[in-house]
Amino acid sequence: MLLKLRKSIQPKRLLMTILMAILGIIFLLPFIWMLITSLKPEQDVFNFPIEWIPVRWNAIENYSEVWFGNSFMLYYWNSLKVSVLTTVISVLVSCMAAFAFAKIPFKGSALLFMIVLLTYMIPPQAILVPQFLLFKWTHLFDTHTGLILLNSFSVLGTFMLRQFFMGVHNEFMESARMDGAGSLRIFTSIAVPLVRPAIATYGILRFIWTWNDYQNPLIFLRSPSLSTIQIGIRQFSDAQGEFYALMMAGAVSAIIPLLLVFIAGQKHVIEGISMGGVKG
Repeated sequence: MLLKLRKSIQPKRLLMTILMAILGIIFLLPFIWMLITSLKPEQDVFNFPIEWIPVRWNAIENYSEVWFGNSFMLYYWNSLKVSVLTTVISVLVSCMAAFAFAKIPFKGSALLFMIVLLTYMIPPQAILVPQFLLFKWTHLFDTHTGLILLNSFSVLGTFMLRQFFMGVHNEFMESARMDGAGSLRIFTSIAVPLVRPAIATYGILRFIWTWNDYQNPLIFLRSPSLSTIQIGIRQFSDAQGEFYALMMAGAVSAIIPLLLVFIAGQKHVIEGISMGGVKG
């Protein structure tokens, strides 16, 4: 039994495991310091050596000041609204476009898909001025509606989901058509369930990208009441620049939705990666 255990433990694998564990801890140290700092009183933040376990706790006062001492809660709600609606619309649009390009033959589909891919080569900064003028002309400037529509179409999402829809066997669709199902029924009842992990993966990524977006809210929003969490964090850090405990409490609060979304959807992310690996 001991001999089998020794054979199963390969030195290279053990060394790699230890190395990855050390790197993981190193990568987590800034987050751990941020979390611990948010629980300390301000005068203990820069104590040396670092107090990884706070001697004095000030968590309730710090987080109460962040959430109820300013407009942080409003910024939080704005980001949740924009991120959730953008994710839902973007996933729906990308799914339909990807399914059409993958499974519905029509004249010029290859050329149209190539044009869609070419738009991905254009840097977002290069089209900010046209977008700004268009939003002003359509009265979508300084509105959450405009901000939501801005990210509701994703070339990357369409391309990624198209690759997965192409992996759906045509026999399933032909059998459904023989039973009288139309394209919409095939899309909702057959294609979407088969690529659900990929759709969930893109939805998680879209939510994270939208939540972390700083450039678009900065340019296309002017009213303080419409600001998202990223703009709110900047304003909060400007106002509380000398109070690191409060700044860290705000930063920890800002990443909570991202952690919850990833924890809830990590199973689907792993399934999506596995599907891509098997398909490849």
